[in-house]
Amino acid sequence: MQGVDPAWLPEGAFRPIGTRRTLIRGSGPLVDTVYGEVAEACERFGGSVSRESGSYDLVLELDGDDGSEGFVYERGDGCTTVTASGARGLLYGFFHVVRLGETAFLDDVRRASHRPEAALRMLDHWDNVAVHPVMGQVERGYAGGSLFWEDGRARGDLERVRAYGRLLAACGINAVAVNNVNVHATEARLLTDRIGEVAQIAGALRPYGIRTHLSVTFAAPVVLGGLGSADPLEESVRVWWAEATARVYAAIPDFGGFVVKADSEGQPGPFAYGRSHADGANMLAAALAPHGGTVHWRAFVYNHHQDWRDRSTDRARAAYDHFVPLDGEFADNAVLQVKHGPMDFQVREPVSPLIGAMPGTRLAVELQATQEYTGQQRHVCWLGPMWSEVLRFGIDGESSVGALARGGLVAVANVGDDPFWTGHPLAQANLYTFGRLAWDPNADPHHVLDEWIRLTFGPGPGLSAGLRSILDGSWRTYEKYTAPLGVGFMVQPGHHYGPSVDGYEYSPWGTYHFADRDGVGVDRSVASGTGYAGQYAKPWADVYESSLSCPDELLLFFHHVSYGHMLRSGKTVIQHIYDTHFEGVAEVEAARERWASLVDLVDPARHARVAERFEEQLRSAREWRDQVNSYFFRKSGVADERGRTLY
Repeated sequence: MQGVDPAWLPEGAFRPIGTRRTLIRGSGPLVDTVYGEVAEACERFGGSVSRESGSYDLVLELDGDDGSEGFVYERGDGCTTVTASGARGLLYGFFHVVRLGETAFLDDVRRASHRPEAALRMLDHWDNVAVHPVMGQVERGYAGGSLFWEDGRARGDLERVRAYGRLLAACGINAVAVNNVNVHATEARLLTDRIGEVAQIAGALRPYGIRTHLSVTFAAPVVLGGLGSADPLEESVRVWWAEATARVYAAIPDFGGFVVKADSEGQPGPFAYGRSHADGANMLAAALAPHGGTVHWRAFVYNHHQDWRDRSTDRARAAYDHFVPLDGEFADNAVLQVKHGPMDFQVREPVSPLIGAMPGTRLAVELQATQEYTGQQRHVCWLGPMWSEVLRFGIDGESSVGALARGGLVAVANVGDDPFWTGHPLAQANLYTFGRLAWDPNADPHHVLDEWIRLTFGPGPGLSAGLRSILDGSWRTYEKYTAPLGVGFMVQPGHHYGPSVDGYEYSPWGTYHFADRDGVGVDRSVASGTGYAGQYAKPWADVYESSLSCPDELLLFFHHVSYGHMLRSGKTVIQHIYDTHFEGVAEVEAARERWASLVDLVDPARHARVAERFEEQLRSAREWRDQVNSYFFRKSGVADERGRTLY
């Protein structure tokens, strides 16, 4: 599409296929999508595509259609072959060849099976149909307006939505929720009289195997149906949901299901009727079950009217306390969607203990690609290493988080109608990395990064090395100049951009650091604190219980310690704070200079956008450094041992 960045699917990525002879066997809409992709590449680069037998360089074959997503890839006798028993598998196999590029047509490769670890790999768009007076068109969105909605209705031209579905399929994502989990009055109507608009969007995504989901309000029977109650055990409520859901499937036969945020941050839920979250989820699951749909019930439930004076109440405990007693009570087609950490997508927090504590419940693990707390796509912050650490973490002492996510992997989307999709062009790497890690949680994120760089920017060792050096350590760089040692937040209230060390310290949101003249951190031990550490299975409960065994990077999340507490690095907590904040700024300065050196190797518009973002990142990093260091200098009275300026 003219004027839209091609991201990781530039024309050149299709040259290896487009110069060769391809045979496609099979029929159906997704096979037609694959055929169209190959035909377009061949028209551009001089190759050929056919459905007739003969001699070919590439064979893409659908062998039956059982709905599976895996494929078999092999090369021998001068021919590359992809075979799938499901149409989606053939689509993913085709994009596997695209990602391999010329490598797919070189050396013989032994037959290998590829299949996704997670059956559902979804993006939640926090998009509003009508512009919200506070949160705007996209809540926590940093890439312009919505891809789907404009002027209070679905966009008339959905060609860019189709292009988006193509990008998602190319990295393995298979589901999208098209509206905000905070369902406002206009958005609520998408479930009923405006379902036709959702159907139009679903039609644009369908050619690339993307199933559409909808966020709904638990109070819909009251808000939309005129009922006096939304009690999940009331028969009239259950009938209303069953009928409304049937109408959704009449409009969108391959509809994926509902996403629900209930009893959370002011959203209505079953607590109003004395019912449990299992009661609420199961009511919706029953409405969806006859159609093969799923309800994604978010576990982000906590008290956001907390008294900051009360140190016994702990927001981190909330999800575990609410949901673990309900393990085994959720329907088979109800998925509990759990944030990867217990708080709210901070740059560093422990893995949520809830993930390993509900063996009888289907869980989906939720990540955040949109950079709400990691620089809002004004800062470079590639999150692949963080997500990889989370997904590989053995939360129950045996199984990894990725393996326990039987209900799928979900990310809050970072895309808008910005020409570069993600506002900051390098933030595209987060979206791509999520898709690839959702397909294989054990994949090496650095290999995925190299893959994204090669696809997006093309070959060139100098450019690749430069981009890798900018992106690879950017998460830890961001951590260095923001909140230290896992303590979290310290951001400006409301919009969450930039430093405000005490911004939430006396608020009802439960996001505290408890810094005083003697020390900093939250005591979450069983022995003397909130008891949160005891929610973990062994060995983690023991590891986190003591400040002597707790990993340094999470020390202030679990413990209140003195400024003179000695870290494993040999530095005190206060000196670590000073050093890391100076180091973080220096690393941003170096990354900015490295990007400037690539000016002759990068498209001018893309280079200019990133250069402009680097200026803002450096300004913000310096502000973080000076405010955080000065705050703790004034609290502790301890000078920087290296004599640098503290204000």
